[in-house]
Amino acid sequence: MKRFLDTLSASELIPILNSINDAIFIDSSDGHSLWCNDACKELYKVTPEEIRGVHILELEKSGIFTPSVAKLVMEKKEEVTIIHENKDGKKLLSTGTPIFDHTGKMSKIVTTSRDITELTSLQNQLESVQKTLKQIESLETFSSDKIIASSRAMRNVMQLARRLASVDSTVLITGESGVGKGVIAKHLHENGARKDFPFITVNCGAIPENLIESELFGYERGAFTGSRNEGKKGLFEAAQNGTIFLDEISELPLNLQVKLLQVIQDREFTRVGGVDRIPVDVRIISATNKELLSLVRNDKFREDLYYRLNVVPINVPPLRERPEDILPLLQSNLAKYNEKLHEHKTLAPSALSILLRYPWPGNIRELQNIMERLILTTRDKTITEDNLPVFIKNSAQIQPVQSDDMSLNAALERAEKEILARALAEHKSTRAMAKALKVSQPTIVRKLHKYGLTIGDTK
Repeated sequence: MKRFLDTLSASELIPILNSINDAIFIDSSDGHSLWCNDACKELYKVTPEEIRGVHILELEKSGIFTPSVAKLVMEKKEEVTIIHENKDGKKLLSTGTPIFDHTGKMSKIVTTSRDITELTSLQNQLESVQKTLKQIESLETFSSDKIIASSRAMRNVMQLARRLASVDSTVLITGESGVGKGVIAKHLHENGARKDFPFITVNCGAIPENLIESELFGYERGAFTGSRNEGKKGLFEAAQNGTIFLDEISELPLNLQVKLLQVIQDREFTRVGGVDRIPVDVRIISATNKELLSLVRNDKFREDLYYRLNVVPINVPPLRERPEDILPLLQSNLAKYNEKLHEHKTLAPSALSILLRYPWPGNIRELQNIMERLILTTRDKTITEDNLPVFIKNSAQIQPVQSDDMSLNAALERAEKEILARALAEHKSTRAMAKALKVSQPTIVRKLHKYGLTIGDTK
């Protein structure tokens, strides 16, 4: 190669260098510009005539180089590569190379610069996609197969639940009926130190008042008419070393609220008809869909018990306040009941659109029931708008947006989310969605993450 170059004259070499897309500068060893090729006009807005004989420090001061790579080569006496910007804000990758003569003395400096703006943009997009995918993966770690945490509100709940799982504090879970309070309670147990011991659920509203004490604390032999001769352990004993979940705690009778308070304080109890104190080591998690403080004010719930139970509260928001979770919940339950019922039903985009707008007053429990019903009652393979219950279609009708109800941005976001949800239902991949909606794939990934539409194939 060197032998070939040696045979070229300057008149032959210069056209070759000018044909190269990279900008090329040649400077003397003391920093004076000698020559540059035609690409320098595009990247640096200079010509050979303008810079010939000008010192690189002057060119740096004028803002042509920020900084001058040749100056760095002069200082270090070795090859230097940097990433910087030109006057137009383009990203440039520049490499300065010292040329030494036969005595080892630096005679010239050759600098090449390449526009990497597009490459940098693609790299940033790739990093954005990778970041989004990592965030999606991290969302999955928040949840079991029964918990969807795509919305910010639900992610906050799961973050708090994750922290509380590692401690033994008493927790009160609040929220409307059907939001999944029991699932959160089980998540706390299964991710805590007591996971290898029992998890006992007690529905305080489902046990007759005359039986609830014996169910909770057990009874001794002959404690009452109809009792077992050998007596019976209660649910607190059954939960020893594990967790007892007191659902619908607001339904607990006042007389038993006193006994529960004593158990929490003393960590021991007596069976019905017994005198022996039985030590108990359990974590107590309770839940209610009622406003306990209001019951306290009306003397229907003990204030001292309320504060004992409400050491750390977790409020699970209703589904209408976390609409980002609706689509993944629909998809998850569609798959769940398809498998359970040995079906392969799909949701038509029109049906999905209506289900996304429905307020779900019964929350997740209602959503699960509806999905199971639709799979059972739909004869065709596709669940269409006609298969939906009338009350859902009526409740989900699009209401005209009033200026005092919603800003323009909010209305646009609602429309954008609905379009994305329909596209996701139709196309199954971000690449296909991008092609259909005529935007880039990174834009689709970013938008899906924004609206919590992250379940399904996003490759």
